[in-house]
Amino acid sequence: MEKLVLIDGHSILNRAFYGVPELTNAEGFHTNAVYGFLNIMFRILEEEKADHLAVAFDVHEPTFRHKMYAEYKGTRKPMPEELQEQVPLMKEVLSAMEIPVLTLAGYEADDILGTLSKRMAGDGVEVSIVSGDRDLLQLADTHIKIRIPKTNRNGTEVKDYYPEDVKREYQVTPQEFIDVKALMGDASDNIPGVPSIGEKTATNLIVTYGNIENAYAHLEEIKPPRAKKALSEHYDMAVMSKELATICLDCPIEFSYADAKIENLYTPGAYQYMKRLGFKSILSRFDTQQMNACPAEEHFWLVEEYAGVEHLFEKAGQTSRVGFQLIPGLSGIDGLGICFGEEECYAVPVSGFVTEAYLCQKLEDLLQSFQKRNQKKQEEDKSEGIPDNMVVVLDLKGQLNYLQLDYGCPVMDAGVAGYLLNPLKDTYDYDDLARDYLDLAVPSRTDFLGKEKLGAALIRGEEHAISCACYLGYIAWKAMPVLEKKLTEQGMIDLFWNMEMPLIYSLHHMETAGIRVDKAQLKTYGEQLKVKIDKLEKEIYQLAEEEFNINSPKQLGEVLFEHRKLPHGKKTKTGYSTAADVLEKLAPDYPLVQKILDYRQLTKLNSTYAEGLAVYIGEDGRIHGKFNQTITATGRISSTEPNLQNIPVRMELGRAIRKVFVPEEGSVFIDADYSQIELRILAHMSEDPRLIRAYGEAQDIHAITASEVFHTPLAEVTPLQRRNAKAVNFGIVYGISAFGLSEDLSISRQEAVEYINKYFETYPGIKAFLDRQVQNGKEQGYVTTMFGRRRPIPELKSPNYMQRSFGERVAMNSPIQGSAADIMKLAMIAVDQKLRAQNLQSRIVLQIHDELLVEAPKEEAETVKQLLEEQMKQAAKLRVALEVEAHQGSSWFDTKEEVSRSSPELLFREASVKDTVTEIKETGLYKPNVLVSACLLGVHCRYDGKGEIAGWGKELMDRAHLIPVCPELMGGLPTPRKPAEIKGDRVITIDGEDVTAQYQKGAEETLALARLYGCRFAILKERSPSCGSGMVYDGTHSGNLTKGDGITAELLKAHGIPVLGEQEENKIKDMVDDSKKL
Repeated sequence: MEKLVLIDGHSILNRAFYGVPELTNAEGFHTNAVYGFLNIMFRILEEEKADHLAVAFDVHEPTFRHKMYAEYKGTRKPMPEELQEQVPLMKEVLSAMEIPVLTLAGYEADDILGTLSKRMAGDGVEVSIVSGDRDLLQLADTHIKIRIPKTNRNGTEVKDYYPEDVKREYQVTPQEFIDVKALMGDASDNIPGVPSIGEKTATNLIVTYGNIENAYAHLEEIKPPRAKKALSEHYDMAVMSKELATICLDCPIEFSYADAKIENLYTPGAYQYMKRLGFKSILSRFDTQQMNACPAEEHFWLVEEYAGVEHLFEKAGQTSRVGFQLIPGLSGIDGLGICFGEEECYAVPVSGFVTEAYLCQKLEDLLQSFQKRNQKKQEEDKSEGIPDNMVVVLDLKGQLNYLQLDYGCPVMDAGVAGYLLNPLKDTYDYDDLARDYLDLAVPSRTDFLGKEKLGAALIRGEEHAISCACYLGYIAWKAMPVLEKKLTEQGMIDLFWNMEMPLIYSLHHMETAGIRVDKAQLKTYGEQLKVKIDKLEKEIYQLAEEEFNINSPKQLGEVLFEHRKLPHGKKTKTGYSTAADVLEKLAPDYPLVQKILDYRQLTKLNSTYAEGLAVYIGEDGRIHGKFNQTITATGRISSTEPNLQNIPVRMELGRAIRKVFVPEEGSVFIDADYSQIELRILAHMSEDPRLIRAYGEAQDIHAITASEVFHTPLAEVTPLQRRNAKAVNFGIVYGISAFGLSEDLSISRQEAVEYINKYFETYPGIKAFLDRQVQNGKEQGYVTTMFGRRRPIPELKSPNYMQRSFGERVAMNSPIQGSAADIMKLAMIAVDQKLRAQNLQSRIVLQIHDELLVEAPKEEAETVKQLLEEQMKQAAKLRVALEVEAHQGSSWFDTKEEVSRSSPELLFREASVKDTVTEIKETGLYKPNVLVSACLLGVHCRYDGKGEIAGWGKELMDRAHLIPVCPELMGGLPTPRKPAEIKGDRVITIDGEDVTAQYQKGAEETLALARLYGCRFAILKERSPSCGSGMVYDGTHSGNLTKGDGITAELLKAHGIPVLGEQEENKIKDMVDDSKKL
C-alpha cells in the first residue's frame, strides 16, 4: 500500500527552533530551526518508508476562525525574529528538494492536513501526520497515524497515535477529543472553553456523555454542581469553542498526489542550499559527484608532459594574476593546482622531469618576474599600493615549507583574507571561500576524496583528484578580487597587507627555528610527577577506605556522595557530577577531595607535558610547533602541536615545565613581555584622563586605582586594597560581572557591585567606552580593534539572555584584547625583520600571549635585549607609553624567575610611597602602620579558606593603619592549601611536600612590605608555620605544640620588628599608643 507523510510545517519548525542550540551560517543567518526540521523529516521518512510527502504551513493572515471569534490566538507571543527569518528559508529548501509546500488563505495548516489526510485515506492511502500539536489527534483513524515528536534529555522521541492510542492515553476517542477541548478551552489558541471546567472534569463529562450536546441534554445529572452551573450559563461558549477546535475536513486546497511522490530529494538545488547553510552532516547524504554545477569544470585539465607544463607556465607569466596551491605528499610535493583564467585551470602531478624541485623553481621564477614588474611600475608611477601582478594561494605558510619566499613577495593568502572577513568560522578551504564569496557550491576535498590523500590520487591520474587540484587554483584565482573588494569596503585592507600577510613569514620563521627541549630533564620531571601521583593515589585510597578508578567520574561520584556521604552531591543521568567547580567547594573541608583535585592536576601535567611534549621532539632535539593565525575570533595567535600557551604557571610544578626548554650551548634565552598592555590599550581607547595621567606619571596603576576607588591616600593603600583594585582593573577589561568579581575576591555580590560602581565613578571615560562598544556591537553586529580588525558578535541578537550577556562581555573585551594581539603581531614582525636585517643569528622561538622568547648567542644577548625592547615599545603609538620588560636566562624558567625577583608583585613603588608617608607625618595626621595577618581582618586566606575579623580589629582600624599580609599567598601558595608545619628547618605539608621555599619567599616579601610602610610592629596569626610567635605546631600534624617561631615571625624579629599574637589584646593597644607618641 502507498504511504503519504504530511508534515505540519510551522509546528515542527517551532519545535526544532527551541530544541536545537542556536546555529548561524557564514552569512550570520540563523539556521537551527531549518537544521532540526530536516533531521526530523529525514528520520520520519526513513522510519515510514513513505513514497509521498508534502508540508503544510499557516498563512500569516486571518482565518475563518478569526471571523467567528476575533480573539482567536490573540494571546500568542510574536514569533521570535530568529525563527521568523527561517520560515521563508525553510519553504525555499523544501521547494529545492521538490517537496510540495501547501498553504491556503483563510485556513490553517491543520485544516489542510485534515482535508488531505481524510481524502487520501479514503482513496486507500496510508497517511502519517507529523506535528507537535495535540489538536491533530482528532484526525487519528484506522489509516491515519498521528506522529508527535517529543524532546527530552535523551533527544527526540516520536510518539504514534492511532484511535486506540488516543483512547488509552486520553480516555476518549479522536472525535470526542474535540469536545474535551471545547469544554476545557485552549490557552495557546485562546479558545475560551467553559469557565471553571478543567481537563479532568471535561474528560469525565465526555467519557460519560460522548459530546457537549448530549452533556447539555443531561444537564440535571451533571456533577459536580460547579460544572453543571458553568455549562448551563456558558453553553453557547462551549458550542463556539467546539467549532473553533474542530479541524476543517473539506477546505478547497489544490493537491496533486503525483507531485507529492518522492523521486530524489537530493537535488543540485538542495545541495546548493546545504552548502550555503553549512549543513555538513546533511551534505553527506548527497552524491557530490552529481552536484557539480560549476561550469568551470569543463575547463579543468590534467598536464603531465614536461613540454605542456613549460607551456602553461609561459602563459601564466604573461598574465597578471595567478592562483596556485602546491599539493604536499608523504615525502614532499606530489603536484600542483594552478589557474590564471576561467578556461585555464590545470592539475600538474609530479612525474618524470616534472619534479618537486622543478615546480618550486618555476613558481619562484614566476613570483620574481611579477615582483620586477611591480617594482618597475611603482618607479614609473611613483605610487604604492596593492601590486598589479600577484599570486594567490589558499595557505601560504604551508607553501613556505617548499618555496624560498620572504617578506615583500607579491603573494596573497586567500584563506587569511577569508579569516579576516569572518573570524568565527572553523575552516577557510577552497569550498568555504567559494560558498561564502563566490556564491558557488563546489565539492570539498572530503567530498572528492574521503580520507584519501589528494597527492597520491593525483599521481594515479584519478578524475576526482584532478578536479580537486584544479579547484585549489581556480577558487584562489577567482576569489581574489572579491576578497580584496570586501576587505577594502570593511576597512581592513591595510590590516591585511601590513600585518596579516607579513605575519605569515614571521610565524614560518619561528616554526622553522623551533625550541630546544632537554630530554633528560623532561624525563626526570615525568618521573617526579609519577612518584607524586602514586603517592597521592595511595593517600586517596586510604582516606576513601576503598580502592576505585579515580579517573572514572561515575565511580568517584559514588565514593564521594554515596559511600562517604559528602554533601552537595548533584546526581545527573550519568551519575554524580564531579566537575572541578563542585569539588573545589568541598575541598577546604574534606582532605580527600583536595587530594583528588591535586591528583587531577598532576595527571594532566603528566599526560599533557611530561609525556605529551616528548612526542613532538624532532631529530634535532627541538619542538617545531604550529602557530595559527586563523583560529581565534579576537586575532590572537594560537599554538598547537603542542599547545605551549596554556602551561599552568600558577602552580610550582606547572612553572617547572619551563625548565626543560633550554637554548643551544653558547646561547641564552631573552624573554620580553609587555607590561599591562591591555590596561594601557584601555586607557588609550577610552581616553579616560585619570587613567592616562596615572600611566603618564609612571605610577603603580593598581595602587593608584585603589587610592582613587577607595578614596584612600596613596601611602595608605594596603596590599589587600591593591589586590582588589588589580582584580577590578583586569576584570573590567574582560567585562567581568559582579558575580565573577565576588567569586574572584571572595566577597559578597553587593560588595562587588560597589567596587565596580566606584571604579566607574573614578574612571567615567572607561564606563562610556565600554557602553559604546556594546551599543556598536548591537547596531553594527561587530566591534573593531584600534587597527580596524572586526569581531562579529551574533550573540548580541540571541533570544537567550545568557547568550546576550556573553555577547556584551565580548563586545567590551574584543577591542582591547584584539588590539593587544595586533600590537604583538606588529612587534613580532618588526623584531623578526630587524634580526634578519642586522644579520644576527638570534631567532624568535616562541610567542606566548604578550611575550616573545628569543634564542640568542651570548655575544648577541645585549644587542638583542635592546632590540627587543625598542621594537616592542615602538610597535604602536598610544596615549600612554608601551612598557616592555626583557630578561635573560639559561632556560625559559630562568627568564621568568628573573622577572619575579626584579618585580615583586606585592610591593609598591618605594620612593613614591615613602615621600607620601613623610608628608602625612609632617601634617600631624599620622597614624602608625601596623602589619597584621590578613586572616585576622576577615580575609579568607587561611589554609582552609577561612578568615574572620579579630575582636580588637574594628577598634584598631580607627587608631592605626592596618597593613594586611598573608606570607603564604605572597610566597605563591594558593587558598585553600594543604596544612603545613615546621619540621626541623623545613616546612612540610601534611602529605610530605616541602614548601619551605614558598614560606621563605613570603617572609622576605612581608619584611620588605613592613620596611616600606615603616611598620612599628606586627600582629600575626598564632601557631602558624609562617606567623606563629613563641609556639608553633611540632611537625607531626598531631596537634602538638612546641616552642619556636614561624618563618615570617622569626625574620621580622631578627630585623627588629616586634611580633604579637592575636590573643595579646592589651599589649596590642599599648604598642599602638606607644607608636603614636613616637
